[in-house]
Parts: sequence; C-alpha cells; structure tokens
Amino acid sequence: KQWYQRRVAITAGIEKRPKNFSIGGDIQPKRDLRRFVRWPKYIRLQRQRRTLYQRLKVPPSINQFTMTVDKSLATNIFKLLKKYQPESSAEKKERLRNMAAAGKTESTKKPMVVKYGLNHVTGLIEKKKAQLVIIAHDVDPIELVVWLPALCRKMNIPYCIVKGKSRLGRVVHKKNAAALCITGVKAEDKNALSNIISSVKTNYNDRYDEIRKTWGGGN
Repeated sequence: KQWYQRRVAITAGIEKRPKNFSIGGDIQPKRDLRRFVRWPKYIRLQRQRRTLYQRLKVPPSINQFTMTVDKSLATNIFKLLKKYQPESSAEKKERLRNMAAAGKTESTKKPMVVKYGLNHVTGLIEKKKAQLVIIAHDVDPIELVVWLPALCRKMNIPYCIVKGKSRLGRVVHKKNAAALCITGVKAEDKNALSNIISSVKTNYNDRYDEIRKTWGGGN
C-alpha cells in the first residue's frame, strides 16, 4: 500500500500528453495493411482459384490432385530422386571437355537417371518401362496431367501425387516439372523403391474406385 501511494505521488505531477495523429503530429501506429495491398496477378488468381475450389463442386478427376502423399513418404521419394538426378548443363559440359581432353568417345551405356518431360514420361508409361511416376499437384492448366493417373492405372504402373511442381523441377535442374518417372535403380536402392511402391499402390492404385467417386469443394 505504501509503495502504491509513493508511486501515485510521483506520477501525480506528470502532465498527460495525449498523442496527436493529425498531419505533422505523432507517428501513426503500425497497422496490418495486407488487406489494402495490390497483390500481383498470379497471387490474386491463386486465391480466387482456392476460393472457387472451396465453394464449387469439384469433379473427382480434378479433386484427386488434392490427395497428396504425406510428409514422411514425400521425404523418402525425394531422397531417392536426389540420388538419380540427371546431370546439369554445366556438369555435362565439364564431362564432355574431360572426354575430349582424354580422347574418349561417348559411352554407349546410359546412366540410371530420373526421366522428365510430359511426352517422354507418357511414352515410358505406354511402353511399361516406368517403375514409379510422380505427378505434381499444382500443374496449371490442370488439363496437362488430369489424364495421367488414369493412364497409370490402366497400364498398372504405380503413381503418386506430390506437392510442388517447382520442387520436382529442382530435381531435374528446371524451374518446374509436371511429372517425373523412375525407370530403374541400383541394387542398393531396390529395397527403398519397393517400399515406396507398396505405399503408393495402397494409397492410389488400390483406391481407384474410392478416388473416382470422391467429389471435392461445395463447402
């Protein structure tokens, strides 16, 4: 009580100075102005698309791209993909320079690398050479890949949908990639690939009837 009385006595002589926020007065307090920001067009389109997907009924063929793999499985997939990254243009240039200096010709044996490019991946699926197909969930326009899961199911090839075309693109030294596929791995990685394939088949190939009847949106 004595402490409080002493504090009141000290502050009693201090004059109140309310802040004046008019022009030339005190600095305005910080406010959240994100609502008033003129966002870039691609961000506005992303938000409008998300709102439409929430409000409209989304057909199963498009809604299946919201069913991405979980974080632990995605981590294992990208770990495997990183081991089989194709060489970058700088690495290829260095390799060819070294071969020219050594007087060697191009070797005929092709290295085991991740295959990319929508037409190339489609051809490998149709020839049943692909062992695992990875599709990005945010390809725009979606019509580019909307038929790819159906083709994989028809050819009985394991496929999965992962988050991020840019993340897939980084694997193959590109800005974006719609789909990647693995055609083969070394002996030491066969067990890891078989584990991924079994998980993927359970979540996608074996759930075909459920996925083709599941509509989205309409909240």
